[in-house]
Amino acid sequence: MKHPVTGVSLLLCCANAIAQSYPSKPVRIVVPFPPAGAVDIVGRTLGERLALSMGQQFVVDNRAGAGGIVGSEIVAHAAPDGYTLLAVSSAHATNPTLFPKIPYNTERDFAPVSLVASSSYILVAHPSVPVRNVRELIALAKARPGQLNYSGGSIASLPHLSGELFNLLAGIKMIYVPYKGSAQVTTAVLGGEVPLMFSNMLAIMPFVQSGRFRALGVTGFKRVPGAPEVPTIAESGLPGYEVAGWYGLVAPAGTPADIITRLSTQIAAAMRTPEVVKRYSSEGADPVGSTPEAFAEVITRDTAKWAKVIKASGAKVD
Repeated sequence: MKHPVTGVSLLLCCANAIAQSYPSKPVRIVVPFPPAGAVDIVGRTLGERLALSMGQQFVVDNRAGAGGIVGSEIVAHAAPDGYTLLAVSSAHATNPTLFPKIPYNTERDFAPVSLVASSSYILVAHPSVPVRNVRELIALAKARPGQLNYSGGSIASLPHLSGELFNLLAGIKMIYVPYKGSAQVTTAVLGGEVPLMFSNMLAIMPFVQSGRFRALGVTGFKRVPGAPEVPTIAESGLPGYEVAGWYGLVAPAGTPADIITRLSTQIAAAMRTPEVVKRYSSEGADPVGSTPEAFAEVITRDTAKWAKVIKASGAKVD
């Protein structure tokens, strides 16, 4: 005697079939920042690996503006079918505090897919700055209060907040000079317009390796494999200092769970390939690959952590 297929079984069967056939057309990864920055590098590297493993193109679409909000809004309102994804950074966790009226809800409107990679930031100086380590920088800043400028991107970006934390712990006052994105900051420091910057290591290590920037320290709690000669800021003059950034992938809320699981599984596999490990770690990032649940916990934790730092620093976005 044949048993009838129940409604629940039919739904599960259909969901399974959709996940197995996904993707059946190109997938768009929206990068809410300009080309050549760290999120763009992570997104493009990931897209290339997913295209190889999943048999469809993963096309990066840069939609920069408002600290990541422009691109994020596009994805928040996109069809939840797995064909529009969002590459995110730690800004995804700071924007809810900085922009209380953003046109989406970070918690409700996105489904976390995977934590892709984590990265320390790096503090670098133009070669003309007469310091070679963090201790010398602190001494110089104390000798010239309010006269040293630094940058890192937009107001209240994680590189900006890295400097605010540095100021607080060192008892100094370096002045922040905002730019629209990391590429513009890099150009400004290369040209000597700004003497110091906190930057994503992914984007800046080639300039350090070529000698165009002097590395003073990394912001994480340990040295990074891609630059083992660069000390942490904590060990080189500022005990207790630590800032870490991350990169991940999210989808519109309501995206089928089977598709999200398939993506996260493929990302975890991609993060173990020698090509990705070499690409990320050579530039200061640690490939991760996580479950959606683990990434959700990271987003929740950092949203609360940075809300406290932003309020304490008085950082504001016009």
